[in-house]
Amino acid sequence: MNSDPTRDPSRDEQVHKLFGEVMTRSAPEAAALLADIPIQSVEEVVALLNPALRQDLLAALPRERRELLLATASTEDRRQWTHNETFADHTVGRLMEPALAVFEPQTTIAQAVQRLHLLTARAFITYVFVAEESERLCGVVAMREMLLGRPDQPLSEIMIREPFVLRAEQDLVEAMKATLMRHFPVYPVVDAEHRLIGVVRGQMLFEAQAFELSSQAGSMVGVEKEERLYTHWSRSLRFRHPWLQLNLITAFCAAAVVGYFEDTVARFVALAVFQPVLAGQSGNTGCQALAVMLRGITLGELRGSVTPLVLKEAWLGLCNGTLVGLTSGLGMVGYTMWKPSGDASPWMLGAITLVAMMGSCVISGVAGALVPLAMKRLGADPATASGIFVTTATDVASMGTFLGLATIMLR
Repeated sequence: MNSDPTRDPSRDEQVHKLFGEVMTRSAPEAAALLADIPIQSVEEVVALLNPALRQDLLAALPRERRELLLATASTEDRRQWTHNETFADHTVGRLMEPALAVFEPQTTIAQAVQRLHLLTARAFITYVFVAEESERLCGVVAMREMLLGRPDQPLSEIMIREPFVLRAEQDLVEAMKATLMRHFPVYPVVDAEHRLIGVVRGQMLFEAQAFELSSQAGSMVGVEKEERLYTHWSRSLRFRHPWLQLNLITAFCAAAVVGYFEDTVARFVALAVFQPVLAGQSGNTGCQALAVMLRGITLGELRGSVTPLVLKEAWLGLCNGTLVGLTSGLGMVGYTMWKPSGDASPWMLGAITLVAMMGSCVISGVAGALVPLAMKRLGADPATASGIFVTTATDVASMGTFLGLATIMLR
């Protein structure tokens, strides 16, 4: 961007400032921000974006504006951006950049260097790729090998044969796991016929997945991925309010459970005092299981039968429920000795609290594991509003178990 000596430095400052503003907005909001910006500046901003975000922005631009932007971009960028659109979200193909330094095997080092002088003025070149006339990738050459080789030496003699590659249709999580121990700055991307169709920078690969992971916490409570820090309040309201209405409906379910045992609560006031204790502990247990399950799904660790995983969360719920249940039960005993609750024995109320805590934590752990799995099975995003459903399940389980046991045992 700064290679032109006649370029006004303030132009670069404006572009980078605009880039910063685009990065704080969702794709539709960024498209609206760029609506009245000169198309040359828009093209420079778009070129700075992570390829995944760039594709989202291109899709959000009005048709006329998008066509004008593509016409302004270089031939290589235009062809690559259009090709990237053909691949699904969260795949390597969405992150590709043009592979510019591509030569035939018989090309000599001197010939390659001569062409690289022109290419490096337009883009940052890390590796030289060697491809046959059919565009099939057959090797990669590092700059060090070219520096140490003879000028008349063909690239086929110094290239790394059968280099590591990524597939365009490969999922981002799979690609991250495959590149985790390699740490190459650039990875060639090939299609099913092993033809070189682009490159992916390692930094961009991990940036894209980091953005997806950062949106997961919000998705658990109904905050859409498109909502950013500077999203207009009216748009944020449209994103959030439907989930709050859903949460309200699910909260009525928990309230209905309490209402069903209204007579029991009226007889033993201590039960009402300790309801938030059970709800809080079981809710935290469910959210812990949910967080671990979502992480495993996101990182592609979920394989085979899920039964052992669910049983593990049930066992953890039982262990944790027993430990916190003992503390809660002793707390109930102490409270009811200080403030007697009806004609119930403090030790009986303590035992009810212990058993209810154990049962509700088991149910909460199972719910935390099953809710994201159920959403995944239904074809929905496992992170989307999972927290709302898990919280409802834990509230109903804790209050229903606690008040149900009290009703049975304190007749």
